[in-house]
Amino acid sequence: MDVIEAIKSRKSIRGYKPDPVPKEVLKEILDIATRAPSSMNTQPWEFAVIAGGVMDQIKRANMEKFNTGERPQLEVTRGEYTGKYRDRQVALAVKLFQLMGIAREDREKRTEWMRRGFRFFDAPAAIVLSMDKCVGQGGQFDIGAVSQTIALAALNYGLGTCIQGQGIMYPDVIRQFTGIPDSKLIVIAITIGYPDWDFPANKIQSEREPIENIASWYGV
Repeated sequence: MDVIEAIKSRKSIRGYKPDPVPKEVLKEILDIATRAPSSMNTQPWEFAVIAGGVMDQIKRANMEKFNTGERPQLEVTRGEYTGKYRDRQVALAVKLFQLMGIAREDREKRTEWMRRGFRFFDAPAAIVLSMDKCVGQGGQFDIGAVSQTIALAALNYGLGTCIQGQGIMYPDVIRQFTGIPDSKLIVIAITIGYPDWDFPANKIQSEREPIENIASWYGV
């Protein structure tokens, strides 16, 4: 696939077919993605690829914690979104809920939508990205670069992805079933699989700010 076409067509996939993704394909995608840039070629990323029975165990454990009310928490947190950033977040949620037929006052459906996130959107596989704590916050840029590269490379194989944090919001579950040690930060997860294009949420096309609103030009 042409790289420009891939960048323009990539979107977050939140509904997948149950078909498993061959290990050989996942390995090829990761081999390609490691060409992503990193600070001073430090390559701080590590991948835990989960599928099959391990994925089922993680989903069940996440659901147990969620259903009992245990508070989820990412190891790498973000600031609170306010102003235009909050507006963009809300606009996306409104579109998703409209497509899924979830009314604002329907708490049961809203809760079930949250559960999907903790189940990695029922994808057949996911890639959990971690890095050594000693790398520091700068390593998050590198994790972002390799995450985008994975998402783009996946398109070449007819696969969809969603870069998401809900599935790793109970990091002790992830550590239990993957063996990721406490010396590493669990940064982000990427769901991956064959898109179910009949799933309503996959029809969304999120908006982007016009360049006129976000770019300043000096000496050009």
